[in-house]
Amino acid sequence: MKVTVWGTRGSIPVSGAHFSRYGGNTTCVELRCGNEVLIFDCGTGIIPAGARLKTERVTDLNLFLTHSHYDHIMGFPFFGPFHCSGVRAAVWSGHLEGKMTTRQIVEGLLRPPYFPVGLEIMKASLTFRDFLPGDILTPAPGIVMRTARLTHPGGAVGYRIEWQGKVFALITDTEHIPGMLDPNVLSLIDHADLFLYDSTFGDEDMEHVRGIGHSSWQQAIRLAKAANAASVGFIHHAFTHTDADIDDISAQARQMLPSAHVFNDGQSMEI
Repeated sequence: MKVTVWGTRGSIPVSGAHFSRYGGNTTCVELRCGNEVLIFDCGTGIIPAGARLKTERVTDLNLFLTHSHYDHIMGFPFFGPFHCSGVRAAVWSGHLEGKMTTRQIVEGLLRPPYFPVGLEIMKASLTFRDFLPGDILTPAPGIVMRTARLTHPGGAVGYRIEWQGKVFALITDTEHIPGMLDPNVLSLIDHADLFLYDSTFGDEDMEHVRGIGHSSWQQAIRLAKAANAASVGFIHHAFTHTDADIDDISAQARQMLPSAHVFNDGQSMEI
């Protein structure tokens, strides 16, 4: 298993000297299970991900949405492989729980007045697949993917991927109740080799941001310890957090849990 985080920001992309080391692209995570390519979310980070996949001539992939807020879908029209004939891609979602299909989500994004052209611009062969939170998916032989509902306005889904004895989980855009550990999250990250977690805020911020659907880096550490996870990675950094701010979070986190990592755009980790 190899994880690459192509976009680590939440809400909006950022740029400038104060954001140069950790990067400014919004959420996109790539998971390689052998030759299988799984992409999670299509924020602006999917643009460099697509450029790499094109150079590698990858022709088969699966794209999973955690949810469909702007920062997690804004890169969809600009994903290079979607514009290549011969590419076969499946796009999955479950966060709307039957209220809207995956195809309807994408068609709603690619239409005026929000975008000038529709799905007809895509040369790849796209299929759209729907599921419900709690379903177990098998996107490719040997890969088992468990799903669960997260706490986020409009819905969101967390993923646990099991392959050849390794476990990776993605938990982004979820809000915790102070003093409680979400049982859905605990089930997804149980004894995981690595899980990525929504670390937008610190505990000190939570009372001021209640209801917008995000969590804290300290909660990530509490969850990691409770679930006996080997490692946790912080993603979905606040767009207000500079490199210096994130350096400070990293230093504090490693004192609490040496295996905690703060991810930057383009960073990879093998499991």
